[in-house]
Amino acid sequence: MTVGAKPKPALRPFLPADAPLLAEIFRASIAELTGDDYSEAQQEAWAATADDAGAFAARLAGALTLLGTIDGSPVGFASLAETERVDMLYVHPAAARQGVGTMLIDALEKLATARGAQRLTADVSDSAQDFFRRRGFVPTQRNTIELGGEWLANTTMEKRLAAKERPQ
Repeated sequence: MTVGAKPKPALRPFLPADAPLLAEIFRASIAELTGDDYSEAQQEAWAATADDAGAFAARLAGALTLLGTIDGSPVGFASLAETERVDMLYVHPAAARQGVGTMLIDALEKLATARGAQRLTADVSDSAQDFFRRRGFVPTQRNTIELGGEWLANTTMEKRLAAKERPQ
């Protein structure tokens, strides 16, 4: 028996009943992990995009959304919109730096490649740019978006994907 063994993260698909918990993960991630890059007012406007429970659930259901779990409990999620756009990637602060985000982005990359995508793109917060850079994404465009009367900056980042091997 190993003392202090860390539970291994696992993946599972999104279910409609998950939406309220994912909204809480979304809000907690913004509140606790983005404070160095965004003001409190910007964070509140960003987090408020989950206040319309129906619209948030529809956004998750309208994409290929995966959950990262630890001991069966959801601690993060990521969604692939269309074939090649990472729409959302959020991990609860209590589970940050435990491999959940990496597991989620790796899974989306494999799914996108299997679907024939040649690249992955994501509009990445300033707080998450280093995470995406370490995974091979490069910045392509700086953006400013308006949310709830606040202006927030992010960066479109892209990763070229290896061509899918075709059977002979």
